Amino acid sequence: MNVVLTILLAVQMISAVAMVGLILVQHGKGADMGAAFGSGGSGSLFGASGSANFLSRTTAVLATVFFVATLALAYFGTPRTAAPSGSVLENAALTSSLPTVATPVTPASGAAQIPAK
Repeated sequence: MNVVLTILLAVQMISAVAMVGLILVQHGKGADMGAAFGSGGSGSLFGASGSANFLSRTTAVLATVFFVATLALAYFGTPRTAAPSGSVLENAALTSSLPTVATPVTPASGAAQIPAK
């Protein structure tokens, strides 16, 4: 089980770092206006608008992998106990008992007592 947690943690860390890198590479919405007027958009590797689709879809896939790895880590990392029988309310009533009051301890009849002044 420890190997599974280690693999899931590695997948989560790699997807998080890759997501941060892809988000920093992407350009904002304001940069689309310059590309519309011909400011070097056609000379890019993916074409005028190809990089936006590729990068945003890759980011979405990495975000999905990150969330699935997070949920799996939460599931496998939580210790499980045996499921009690009956309803939740019955089990809560059985486990929540009032604290018992301790009875005062009286000294034995032969024990010496300190006299009160």
